[in-house]
Amino acid sequence: MRLIFAGTPEFAQVALAALHQAGHTVALVLTQPDRPAGRGMKLQASPVKQWALDHQVPVAQPRSLRLDGKYPEDAAAARQALLAAGADAMIVAAYGLILPQWVLDLPPKGCLNIHASLLPRWRGAAPIHRAIEAGDSQTGITIMQMDAGLDTGDMLLVRPEDIASGDTTALLHDRLAALGGQAIVQALAELDHLPHQPQPAEGVTYAHKIEKTEAALDWALPADLLARRIRAFDPFPGMTVPLTFNDGTAQRVETLKLWHAVAESMSQTGMQSTPPGTVLSADASGVRVACGQGQLCLTQLQRPGGKRLNAADFLRGCPLQAGQRLVDA
Repeated sequence: MRLIFAGTPEFAQVALAALHQAGHTVALVLTQPDRPAGRGMKLQASPVKQWALDHQVPVAQPRSLRLDGKYPEDAAAARQALLAAGADAMIVAAYGLILPQWVLDLPPKGCLNIHASLLPRWRGAAPIHRAIEAGDSQTGITIMQMDAGLDTGDMLLVRPEDIASGDTTALLHDRLAALGGQAIVQALAELDHLPHQPQPAEGVTYAHKIEKTEAALDWALPADLLARRIRAFDPFPGMTVPLTFNDGTAQRVETLKLWHAVAESMSQTGMQSTPPGTVLSADASGVRVACGQGQLCLTQLQRPGGKRLNAADFLRGCPLQAGQRLVDA
């Protein structure tokens, strides 16, 4: 088929490459405008744009697709590019802009979305993170015929994927990205024969965007929930806790990042009366901290400007003692 592809991050780039490899013609790529990133905060092209440039595919980067919105000139230019592409269908994966009705109506075979969950569970922006955070045992890819709602269109193809007990968002993302590429290639090959299955009304949940404010760890929560959040927020934004240093005359606070932890039942020495956020023990096997329910064994930590370290290496450079508090001073 002749396709328009709309996407931005690596998840979308994997699908774009799979479509190209399968022999489809990508006539136009839509992606988000370049954003500042890195230490120098220089403008960087998205993974999708970089792929398009490497393969000499035309790129459009409108700030909006609404003809009556804040950037009508962007939308008008994008409309001309979309019309000129003459595509059979538009494939959308983690694009980042809402498609207005005129875009949905433009391709003869409509717009197909690659969504990283088993709809209707986890509609929205962060389905991979929220599935891990919630403790789901399974997620997957849904190929959906897009409509004007937020991930509400008919399901065309569903491919499940188990969530392993040690999965982080980074690990699960990579598997789902590959699965998404396979699923969209299969869906296009069978498009005229796939049934349009309306999403059930029951079981709808929304995967709200991950905010940096969620990174601060609340020790009053159960240990098993905190362990899931640490995995869910790897690689972004990373869970954080303050560590206060006293030199006798003044104190300073460092923000530690936590990258791996295991929930445990409260040890006999910990006792349930220990205030949440109190270090119970610290050795090569991990830093154990009291929580609202149970205790959390921290096994991979990072100081500002440092590397991720296992507990043994971390403690050599930053010794912690039982009784210390990993909470705001």
